[in-house]
Amino acid sequence: MAPNMQGLTIASLKKHPALIPLYAFTLLGCGGAVFYTLRLAIRSPEVSWSKTKNPEPWNEYADKQHKFYSPVDTSGKIECPAPKY
Repeated sequence: MAPNMQGLTIASLKKHPALIPLYAFTLLGCGGAVFYTLRLAIRSPEVSWSKTKNPEPWNEYADKQHKFYSPVDTSGKIECPAPKY
């Protein structure tokens, strides 16, 4: 039987407390990546999960801003750069 790697059990983490921030920030980074990927899959106008309910969901965002963060105040009317067919 192979010995366990140090730092993978609670008992060995007590011997090596410097590994705790490493694990904490790794979990935080992975959680942030999963959260952002789910947010893009759910809230993005480029993704359509139901074609029968709304076949063209991007048209709802013609006059809305859908950026995650924008330093520019766009509370007024937003001009849509998309062509109107």
